[in-house]
Amino acid sequence: MNKATTSAADLIRAGQTALGIELGSTRIKAVLIGPDFTPLASGAHEWENRYEHGVWTYHLEDVWAGLQACYRSLKDEVQQRYGVPLRTVGALGISGMMHGYLAFDHAGQLLAPFRTWRNTMTAQAAEQLSQLFQFNIPQRWSVAHLWQSILNGEAHVREIAFLTTLAGYVHWQLSGQKVLGIGDASGMFPVDSQTNDYDAQRLAQFNQLLEQAHLPWRLEEILPRVLVAGQAAGTLTEAGARLLDPSGELQPGIPLCPPEGDAGTGMVATNAVAPRTGNVSAGTSVFAMLVLDRPLSSFYPEVDIVTTPAGRPVAMVHSNNCTSDLNAWVALFQEALHRLGTHVGEGVLFEQLYRAALEGDADAGGLLAYNYVSGEHITHFEEGRPLFVRTPNSRFTLANFMRAHLFAALGALKIGMDLLVERESIRVDRLMGHGGFFKTREVGQRIMAAALNVPVAVMETAGEGGAWGIALLAAYLLHETNQPLEAFLAERVFANAQIHEVCPVAADVEGFAKFMTRYRRGLSIERAAVEALRD
Repeated sequence: MNKATTSAADLIRAGQTALGIELGSTRIKAVLIGPDFTPLASGAHEWENRYEHGVWTYHLEDVWAGLQACYRSLKDEVQQRYGVPLRTVGALGISGMMHGYLAFDHAGQLLAPFRTWRNTMTAQAAEQLSQLFQFNIPQRWSVAHLWQSILNGEAHVREIAFLTTLAGYVHWQLSGQKVLGIGDASGMFPVDSQTNDYDAQRLAQFNQLLEQAHLPWRLEEILPRVLVAGQAAGTLTEAGARLLDPSGELQPGIPLCPPEGDAGTGMVATNAVAPRTGNVSAGTSVFAMLVLDRPLSSFYPEVDIVTTPAGRPVAMVHSNNCTSDLNAWVALFQEALHRLGTHVGEGVLFEQLYRAALEGDADAGGLLAYNYVSGEHITHFEEGRPLFVRTPNSRFTLANFMRAHLFAALGALKIGMDLLVERESIRVDRLMGHGGFFKTREVGQRIMAAALNVPVAVMETAGEGGAWGIALLAAYLLHETNQPLEAFLAERVFANAQIHEVCPVAADVEGFAKFMTRYRRGLSIERAAVEALRD
């Protein structure tokens, strides 16, 4: 064992580490970092949502089976690399997919199937609340799901004692604390960045609705308590330790940072928490986050207002669909190769196909695709049908096919971002990218730069994603809290970060604009597909 490994082993044994775990859409990932904030080890577990009875969901038993498998893989890597067992860490943080609906009764029993961010069955509630608040309430927000359940007359709403997000639920089970980081909370209900709490005026407005519905509770009684980055959020209980590590090796008493949403951890992981910075996360879904230095002049149904983990207001453009349809096509190509007796690793296949897109025509040769595995609120679809269309004169090549699908992955995002750029004159010097879309070096960056006409940069640590981001927030808990989060990140974490930036190529920008003209015109085709192909 070399000296560096011995040093890392000593740090791990002494608990001079921070652990972040993020429950993403298709993967649960854990990252253990040292005092210099660099990853020491990681673990992962693949999982997938279910579509049951018209609802996109995950079973709670899958949550715990996945968390235990992820933590076990982290433990195994620590043992293999450093020769020491993982029994404690300096601090722990939990992150998860934002929004959705997890409602529990007084006994802690789930009252309805977990409704994830992916569901688009709350259009009526979202529209009513947006008009009432004069503030955009997207369909995936927790309060939209709650109000839609009330409008639908669902019996369980009278029994609600606690409403939270996925990260909030896991944190509650690990620590006993019903709290939530402000970034995640801002995707449940509007928050006030001056008070770092739920917006009091809008709470009062919603409580009037509850009174009219004769419900026995007020909204603030069932929502998690709001915390900001750096605040203590409880400690790992004995029961929580056994939930995460059934082997009994993990010790209780570990301090936890406030649980956060994947948007907030993405901002942290890309050092995009200060005003006029921005990042874009692209994987199963895609969202861009622009930290504001002034309020928007109006509210837009396509733009969410959330916050950084420190409470600064952020304009968020979120598209439900990004790489899922792309992944399905790659899997089809993989199946074809297997039938021919050729075995190519998934990573190699993805890289080759993504790189082929750079060889295509600038506008993807006249091809058109929609990646709507689920509904897409930006373009007003409650359901989706993945779709590929070409004309007899289209240039149907593999390069153009891949380029069209990479373009399509960003189509809805582009429509939302245009509102901020054209109507609000919001500008950023560059966007920091992270997520699977950027895994093949330069390809995702170049496509994203073409779509948004802004330089797109990735860091060497971008592959660690939100799990690293929540690990950094756990580490921040251990440092003096009088240093603002943005200063902590800029001065301590990212001072010497390696950044690779790709600037927009004029031909790509022009080609994407032509594709978007086709994309907007063809939305009626997607609408017809939804109507004609009912489940």
